[in-house]
Amino acid sequence: MSDEFSVLDDYEFERRFFVREMPSELDDGDAQLIIQSYFVHADSYALRVRMTSRTAKVEMSAATDPLDVLRRHRDEFRAATVTVKGPSVGGTRYEAEREVDSRIAAELIMRGGDVIVKNRYTAWIGEDGWNLDVFGGRNYPLVIAECKRSSPVTNLVIPKFCVTEITDEKRFSNDELSWKPYGDWADSFEQELAASGPHFGELFGTNTMEE
Repeated sequence: MSDEFSVLDDYEFERRFFVREMPSELDDGDAQLIIQSYFVHADSYALRVRMTSRTAKVEMSAATDPLDVLRRHRDEFRAATVTVKGPSVGGTRYEAEREVDSRIAAELIMRGGDVIVKNRYTAWIGEDGWNLDVFGGRNYPLVIAECKRSSPVTNLVIPKFCVTEITDEKRFSNDELSWKPYGDWADSFEQELAASGPHFGELFGTNTMEE
């Protein structure tokens, strides 16, 4: 029975949304700096090494260099993980994550993979916890909001700062962004959004838009 539950724990349930900019009312100055490198990113499968720090938030811009940030703040990272991911289907994705020594993680990131950098803000909105990721470097000025639960995210109250849903859009996954950065196709996405309008998934129960 314990083995069955450990496998179930390796599944991630989330819904993700494109956001124009970090909502000022949710920016309390307390963000988690994340640097992660993807050593595999093909056919929606990925192998990721991630380092996190709560003491080294940096200002994100198009000029932010992830490896330079890692060099300058290396001693401030205390948590690191290696994660394998499967394809995202209906807001569900296999994600097996294991802790590793941060020193080993830093050496791996410095030596390879496609790297991204972002600040992660957390907020409790209604009955759900949300992450808001503010990207730097070649993914600037992308902001993505995600709601995660321990089971499929249904009947969600969607905050008003969410512009359109991107839950199963491969191009917005972090593994895709690591080598096909948002900055390269931001203009075409904005044109697409202007032409088609916002979209919110209808396979997740009832959507309630925050007023």
